Amino acid sequence: MFRVTVLTLYPDMFPGALGLSLAGKALERGDWALEAVQIRDFASDRHRTIDDTPAGGGAGMVMRPDILAKAIDAVAPQGDARPKLLMSPRGRPLTQQRVRTLATGPGAMILCGRFEGVDQRIIDARDLEEVSIGDYILSGGEPAALVLLDAVVRLLPGVMGNAASGTEESFENGLLEHPHYTRPQDFEGRPIPEVLTSGNHARIAAWRRGEAERLTAERRPDLLSGPQPVTK
Repeated sequence: MFRVTVLTLYPDMFPGALGLSLAGKALERGDWALEAVQIRDFASDRHRTIDDTPAGGGAGMVMRPDILAKAIDAVAPQGDARPKLLMSPRGRPLTQQRVRTLATGPGAMILCGRFEGVDQRIIDARDLEEVSIGDYILSGGEPAALVLLDAVVRLLPGVMGNAASGTEESFENGLLEHPHYTRPQDFEGRPIPEVLTSGNHARIAAWRRGEAERLTAERRPDLLSGPQPVTK
């Protein structure tokens, strides 16, 4: 079973949207498991303090490595084969290739940072893989973790009704996805392209490929340089 443990200061944010639709139904069936663990439970003082001022000065607070070590070791002890992820804007960008790799594995332990971030020593000591969902800053790692899990869970066996839905999409073949059309035949003077109603499957496939290449060249030419290497 694909098993996820999320370390967070806000466990009530989970499962969130993952408790709905296909992911939620799969969660209810036991196709995958999710546990959200409160980091403050591993603090030892009566205020359950998990952060302190940054060494060298500066604004904000930094999550302490000793508290995070206790939390990580408790939920992912030695021998746990799951990758240990840290949602971080400075991490490697999440790609569909990385999502597919995660979906074929045993699950993940995900640490959601807050404040100015986490002490670098816990990243090094526990070999955390920093993952980013984009070049912008969120209030914390929880929304990013939900995005990552949504992308991964939908690829787990049995989650999507049609398995082909996961392979005929943007990024799966290095291109953005082609445009889609459905009824009515004419919408405000805009008809469905004739090729899609021709019944000629070879022509349809060629048209879709051509449109995917055109859109990729216009909007994401960086994708045409080929797949990026995946680590871990």
